[in-house]
Amino acid sequence: MSSTDPIDADILNEAGRRRTFAIISHPDAGKTTLTEKFLLYGGALGSEAGTVKARSGRRSATSDWMEMEQQRGISITSTVLQFPYRDHVVNLLDTPGHRDFSEDTYRVLAAADAAIMVLDAAKGIEPQTLKLFEVCRDREIPILSFINKWDRPGLQPLELLDDIEKQLSLTPTPLSWPVGGDSEFRGVLDQRSGDFVRFTRTARGATMAPEEVVEPERAKEEEGELYEQAVEELGLLEAVGAEYDEDTFLAGITTPVFFGSALTNFGVRLLLDAVVDLTPPPQPKEDAAGETRELDSPFSGFVFKVQANMDKSHRDRTAFFRVCSGRFERGMVVTHEATGKPMATKYVHTAFGTDRETLDEAFPGDIVGLVNANDVRIGDTLWESKQVEFPAIPAFAPAHFAIARVTDTSRFKQFRNGVSQLDEEGVVQVLRDPDIGDQAPILAAVGPMQFEVATHRLENEFGAPIELSITNYKVARVTDEASAADLRAMQGVDVLQRSDGTRLALFESPYWLDRLLGERPELVLEKLVAEGG
Repeated sequence: MSSTDPIDADILNEAGRRRTFAIISHPDAGKTTLTEKFLLYGGALGSEAGTVKARSGRRSATSDWMEMEQQRGISITSTVLQFPYRDHVVNLLDTPGHRDFSEDTYRVLAAADAAIMVLDAAKGIEPQTLKLFEVCRDREIPILSFINKWDRPGLQPLELLDDIEKQLSLTPTPLSWPVGGDSEFRGVLDQRSGDFVRFTRTARGATMAPEEVVEPERAKEEEGELYEQAVEELGLLEAVGAEYDEDTFLAGITTPVFFGSALTNFGVRLLLDAVVDLTPPPQPKEDAAGETRELDSPFSGFVFKVQANMDKSHRDRTAFFRVCSGRFERGMVVTHEATGKPMATKYVHTAFGTDRETLDEAFPGDIVGLVNANDVRIGDTLWESKQVEFPAIPAFAPAHFAIARVTDTSRFKQFRNGVSQLDEEGVVQVLRDPDIGDQAPILAAVGPMQFEVATHRLENEFGAPIELSITNYKVARVTDEASAADLRAMQGVDVLQRSDGTRLALFESPYWLDRLLGERPELVLEKLVAEGG
């Protein structure tokens, strides 16, 4: 069956049921816990949520599949999770929590229609949150904010709203408001319904928290001063116009704010309801020529992530793409735009952390894992019937550079293959001197933790232990062949190539770079999409 058949009149209806969003946060703000609880409320974990941090005898979070993540209890790679909720199909993109992996977050946000920003009630906006938020702003992603850990000591709610507004230049518009806090956290005022929703704890938050809707008069009587204070604070916010507005939310001017505790499930349902009700369904996507690919056009997809060895027993390689238009069907033959070659799609799945389920069809907004499509790279376009090419995802400017050498020369083949794979996945950028090749490539990263991941994976997945020698390079700029010869002749400068052919000029001194920009304007020295560090 072709995607041009009349039966595909339901594509727009199916796309309207999709909600595709990412979760971003500072490490330890509770992002992975919230992800688990969304799966619980969506029925994807049966009746009990999993443990978030790896502990002896207990399983790790569904979204944290990499060995390093399970050892450290943090997310250091993005994952894709799909589950049903309220007759909708939710595609949840769990991003790394550490700013060193903001480039991975940027790629994931290319596939998302909205994001949830998780903040720790005791800390508010943290430096890494700010970096990740800037990534969202670059991609013009509307943001919901969730103030987590409200059942613990924290800042005052009005103080947190002020922090969001001052640091992010976002106007917070609360859609839930806490009644009590810390050990006296009773529930929230639901701004959308006008109800007071009272929560009841469950053992370790493993099941959905029972909720009771309480009438205002009864709430005032039973909760007393805590309830009255919450009502008074909301009144102050309404007086200054802090009310939800769909247009300003979608434009990235305001952020709806929710309060709760992911660990105890308090406020999780209200937040998930808001994802379904407020975040936009998939929209038509512009191609590289600036033309719009309508949702009901023939199938097209955009590759935003490549990941190897998710299934250790099969040593596989999976390319994840978002369906941008049409109906995708397993077995259909699509064209790989980068090579112009036809490609079979027999082995495709929907992802659930390390678990897989064969996928037969998908619609705009859905995320599809294409197994062992070895020629497919991040940023590639796939299409059927009607040719299209979507804009590439820009690379971040690396700020850390290290020479990689295999410690056992008999493992050089494994080293070369492993470095190539990590490059394709975007774990690090790999820079090579054309005269040296793969003998001693330079690994370039936004942050140093990327080197830890690369070192760990090369040794444990590819059997190629390495040693890293940190260089003196501090900043990189894109250059061209004409400028490269002059730059190579200078002290403290080198010109290397990425696998996509891009030439990067590396400078030991940003001051020397600034001087060159002033004195030699004819040299091509262009910034990448964002500065690391």
